[in-house]
Amino acid sequence: MMYIKFFNQISLKDVKIVGGKNAALGQMIQYVPSSMCIPDGFAITVDGYRLLLEKNNLTMEIHNLINSVHKNLDHVHEVGTKIRTLVAQAQIPHELMQEIFQAYQELSQKYGVDSCDVAVRSSATAEDSASASFAGQQETFVNIVGAQAVVDAYHKACISLFTDRSIAYRIEKKINEYEIGISVGVQKMVRSDLGSSGVMFTLDTETGFKDVVLINASYGLGESVVSGAVNPDEFCIDKRMLSKGYKPLIKKTLGSKATRMVYGHNGGVVQEVTPVALQNTYSLSDEQVFELARQAIILEKYFSDMHGAWTPLDIEWALDGRDNKLYIVQARPETVHVHEQGGADIAYYTLDDHTAKLLVSGQAIGQKIVTGTARVIKNFSDVSMLQAGDILVTTMTNPDWVPYMKKAVGIVTDFGGRTCHAAIVSRELGLTAVVGTEHGTSTIKNGQKITLDCSNGSVGSIYDGVLVYHTDTVSYKGLRSQMPLLVNLADPDSAFKTSFLPTQGVGLARLEFIITHMIGIHPMALIQPEKLDNKTRQTISTMTAGYASNRAFFIERLSQALGMIASAFYPRQVIVRLSDFKTNEYRNFIGGSFFEHVEENPMLGMRGAARYTDAAYAPAFELECAALVHARTIMGFDNIKIMIPFVRTVSEAERVIDKMASYGLSRGVNNLELYMMVEIPSNVILIKEFSALFDGFSIGSNDLTQLTLGVDRDSTSLVQLFDERDPAVKKMIQWAIAGAHEAHKPIGICGQAPSDYPEMAQFLIDEKIDSLSLNADAIIPFLLRIADKK
Repeated sequence: MMYIKFFNQISLKDVKIVGGKNAALGQMIQYVPSSMCIPDGFAITVDGYRLLLEKNNLTMEIHNLINSVHKNLDHVHEVGTKIRTLVAQAQIPHELMQEIFQAYQELSQKYGVDSCDVAVRSSATAEDSASASFAGQQETFVNIVGAQAVVDAYHKACISLFTDRSIAYRIEKKINEYEIGISVGVQKMVRSDLGSSGVMFTLDTETGFKDVVLINASYGLGESVVSGAVNPDEFCIDKRMLSKGYKPLIKKTLGSKATRMVYGHNGGVVQEVTPVALQNTYSLSDEQVFELARQAIILEKYFSDMHGAWTPLDIEWALDGRDNKLYIVQARPETVHVHEQGGADIAYYTLDDHTAKLLVSGQAIGQKIVTGTARVIKNFSDVSMLQAGDILVTTMTNPDWVPYMKKAVGIVTDFGGRTCHAAIVSRELGLTAVVGTEHGTSTIKNGQKITLDCSNGSVGSIYDGVLVYHTDTVSYKGLRSQMPLLVNLADPDSAFKTSFLPTQGVGLARLEFIITHMIGIHPMALIQPEKLDNKTRQTISTMTAGYASNRAFFIERLSQALGMIASAFYPRQVIVRLSDFKTNEYRNFIGGSFFEHVEENPMLGMRGAARYTDAAYAPAFELECAALVHARTIMGFDNIKIMIPFVRTVSEAERVIDKMASYGLSRGVNNLELYMMVEIPSNVILIKEFSALFDGFSIGSNDLTQLTLGVDRDSTSLVQLFDERDPAVKKMIQWAIAGAHEAHKPIGICGQAPSDYPEMAQFLIDEKIDSLSLNADAIIPFLLRIADKK
């Protein structure tokens, strides 16, 4: 056949005749392991498209029309309409039609049916290159059945080469129109309408962190995830640990998945409401997530080896609901972060106004802050309302919106995840976006001044009004500290970005902060729900939907948060401080009032190590330990060290260490190191005795100041007396450092003082402290001060 190539006949060397998508499919079918399932099919070559133009005398006419657009971009719609009409009126040449009929018959026979269901996808010759994603620029037609239907879909795919958005996109990317052509792939459908489908990237799409696989998934056909019609489930897996045989699922977020796309009764596809039971259930099992990630790793390695350089991928996959097998249906190069690796400049956006009203939140795309006028546009017919500098607020976007999205400074959508169309295009255009807000178009008013804040990890916030913010762009190339420099971290979603800072790991991962934001339920309320009222039980039931049990909810959520931080810094150390909740803090948790009594002075009450062996709380501490065991042994992150806070006596330390061992956390086993916070005068006085039990120490300057000076650090009336630089506090720190060194144990500091006061940092350096752990925003200023002194 002259105009047909089956996938097993083509490879990446054939891009010029079958386009990027088809060439990649052929390459994978021929050369990747046979255990990977890739639906078969065939490509209608570019020669077929050119035959269509030549037989209908359209070649020069189309070229002339395209040339006129280069001279005046305002005529894109007029010219695009003319070309589409010309191609639509053209007749498919007989010889081309006969070859399509024959190839379709052979494909159907291979799958043992008279007429197999196929997807018909464009594969333009400039598509899916390393510099341009062409995300959704041409049409895809699914559940196409019958030879004539395939021909008709092919004809429509050729027409879609000349949509307004496609013409404008090629002009912007400076792609030579004379060299452009379209091949069309005809691929056996995967019955994901009976299963699930989605997209995965072999990097973190926001930061470019390269050691993870990010998967978005939803029920039904994949178009729902790609277009952003649903808020999908999201999974993140560490590549390195998975390759070692561990199960490092470091993020698992349940999406609403309100609708799904399925086969129509009379052919084609329809969108229907997803059954509530499925909305509250993950669309992939953990084992299916790991299998997808393994396939992504294999593909990335294959293409990277072939290209001689790291080649991260954007992969579409589908789970067939009949045979329960996972299929790879497309793979293309990721086009945003691959060119940014190795940079030493980092921009920090910081919101200065924290009093504004939060309107709505969603998933952050980009890491910037922008302000502008909200333009709420629910229908594409009204998109001309969008003015330069506006923030587009809409339900979802599709490729038709792209020429108009370029006018905006930000995008807000009701639906979609981090791999939807709006997210992909926003990254490529350098726009800030918040997707999957669910209520953005109903909450934000047209013409309202708003601020989009995407500077805080994966959560994007939209505030009322134009808020004040500032930007710091610094270069940390060559910036290093002779003293080990660590970072304090409480937000797992910011871990990947923070990991790029020149530090030697995490000196303080605050478990209570993580539990507050990732769980929000008092652990005893999960363990003893019978002690709660009906309303609280129902709230907890809703929050724990998608998990096998309340216990599984706590352990999985906490271990995933810890895994995210450990993954970001691996193999650098991550010191996790066990929870140090006070009774007044725990009472604010869901169900907390049923388990926490009121204390007159919570700062000196039931907190820290005292909780862990207390009969009323020990079952909750076991959950914390189970999460740490999971992160270290099941996920494989043995770079996690554990630190015990607020240890009043040596005997209390011994009891806690014994309790941890009974829960599977024994010092020295699997390289586990135990640290202790030095924050009570008794810790300093008896540091030699404590040294026999611990591998190292970290000074908590906040509590040490409070207890040395007798000042309640929460008291507003005594704030002028609370000062870590007080001579008595500094003397305590001197004694602690000297005592630890005498016992040959490392000691650092993770309190606020060195972050807030440069002179305090210098004092600690002079005292030969072994490490400083600073807040993330203090790292670069600290290194710059050191550089200035040199």
